[in-house]
Amino acid sequence: MTDLSPDLPPAGAPTGDIAAVPRADTQRVPYAGPVAGLPPQAGLTTDTAVFTEAYAVIPRTVMRDIVTSYLPGWTGMRMWMIARPLSGFAETFSQYIVELAEGGGSDNPDDDPEVQHALFVTGGSMSVTIGGAEHRLTPGGFAYIPPGTPWSVRNTTPGNTGFHWWRKRWQPVEGVSRPDPIVAQEQDIAPSMMPDTDGAWGTTRFMDPADLRHDMHITVVTFKPGGSIPFAETHVMEHGLFVLEGKAVYRLNRDWVEVGPGDYMWLRAFCPQACYAGGPGPFRYLLYKDVNRHAPLWPNR
Repeated sequence: MTDLSPDLPPAGAPTGDIAAVPRADTQRVPYAGPVAGLPPQAGLTTDTAVFTEAYAVIPRTVMRDIVTSYLPGWTGMRMWMIARPLSGFAETFSQYIVELAEGGGSDNPDDDPEVQHALFVTGGSMSVTIGGAEHRLTPGGFAYIPPGTPWSVRNTTPGNTGFHWWRKRWQPVEGVSRPDPIVAQEQDIAPSMMPDTDGAWGTTRFMDPADLRHDMHITVVTFKPGGSIPFAETHVMEHGLFVLEGKAVYRLNRDWVEVGPGDYMWLRAFCPQACYAGGPGPFRYLLYKDVNRHAPLWPNR
């Protein structure tokens, strides 16, 4: 395996801590990533990291080299595992932040035929082959890989590449076929604006909400400064929220927590949530949620 030393920059960032990419509107939008290295010995341990019965906050400042992991069958990779199924907490998905060194990747990323995958690139670029078709993903690039579909990934460009990787067991339903692969670019998708918000709150959707083949959705949620979720959402969907840009005060269960770029929020089902976007720019996050299936009454069969 290629050695990934603590001196490497964070996942995919070409300079500094945040990778920026051009958008169709010519603005530059950052995609935040973990922090390389370790804090100084004189640093304080006070942080916003917390794990409760209803939610967890994993701030960017604790995603350090010492908590990275590796996977069999991969070369030149390391990852931060920021969500995994836990009994009594969030049980439907895992989420990784992966960093690939130049030449790094895998020809068989996951050998479980029941698992579906989604990828979102935050920095650098990489080649993803899905069912024999090769695609080049750059920052903002998204790929969905249906269960049982052969795929591979490789960083064939100089420097590091960073991406998010979601895994979920696809729940089959009689008469419902498996979804098709999806390859998309966030910058090319017009956000769907939430009703009655005067354009303050929008969602960039990679999956069609009307396509019931999908049992998970990955979206990018955007709030303009001052935009809000003006009620305490309380629902069955589990959530993973990774802040790409901006800052906000987020309500999680009974608590209000300030979050910013690179922070991760992990919510179990029915955890109340709301937020106020703080500005001065937009507040944006990657969102996972499980959808479109019965609640399992016999989880072990």
